[in-house]
Amino acid sequence: MARVRLGLIGDNITRSQSPRLHFEAGRLSGIDVSYERLIPRDLGLDFDAVFDRCTAEGFRGINVTYPYKEQVVPRLDMPDPLIAGIRACNTVLFSSPRPEGHNTDYSGFIAAFRARFPGETPGRVAMAGAGGVGKAVAFALAGLGAVELRVYDRDPGRVQGLAKALAAAGIAMPVVSCTSMNEAAGSIDGLVNCTPLGMIGHPGSAMTLPQMRGAAWAFDAVYTPVDTQFLQQADEVGARTLSGYDLFFHQGVDAFRHFTGIDVDAGALQRALSGDMREGARQG
Repeated sequence: MARVRLGLIGDNITRSQSPRLHFEAGRLSGIDVSYERLIPRDLGLDFDAVFDRCTAEGFRGINVTYPYKEQVVPRLDMPDPLIAGIRACNTVLFSSPRPEGHNTDYSGFIAAFRARFPGETPGRVAMAGAGGVGKAVAFALAGLGAVELRVYDRDPGRVQGLAKALAAAGIAMPVVSCTSMNEAAGSIDGLVNCTPLGMIGHPGSAMTLPQMRGAAWAFDAVYTPVDTQFLQQADEVGARTLSGYDLFFHQGVDAFRHFTGIDVDAGALQRALSGDMREGARQG
């Protein structure tokens, strides 16, 4: 049986379900997969030192999560010009002469949205957070036909950078930089949280209940726990929800393809992961 060594670099990943997903994908594909959680602080190293260690120790690839998705980009070749335009990476394949970067947050969000809302488009969207995952989701929303994106980030420079990146990629979707979520959330169709708020260790919600009223759908990038305060609020105002678990699953399928060249049976993988994995993520 072929063996593949994979890992995840991030700061808040002790309960990440990625090891289980890739192990099960490997089992279904006849591959012995190991998948390690690599937390720089716990290893007494900075991000670059952990990345170098993965290179030296023969990892096939790694996933990269908060807060390193933008920091890793200068170290990579990114063969897809659109993904290069996002300037954030969550999937690295170690290859010669340089590691190769991909963004399965982008492709995974498109797949998750289409699976949850078949035949629909996002409409006008208000988004909190313009960091690494926010960039990927913004590009994906454009690809899905969103007509306008209103973004609030505590760092307005991030929103400006996102707008420039979309324009440089030839994407015409208007991006409005907002000074608050109150400004962003008026008369919209969709709501998106791409901040860490709601994650284990980062309690709360990026939006208030009044800001969410009138939305048709809502997505939270956080999946530990699955039932975030943000999604509970969305349920309360009658919005249909897309969870961070849905993005997690679809981006994981795409990442596994990059790592192994294999298209795992998504239905079989969902069945293998159902129940205990979602419950573990729910409990956080």
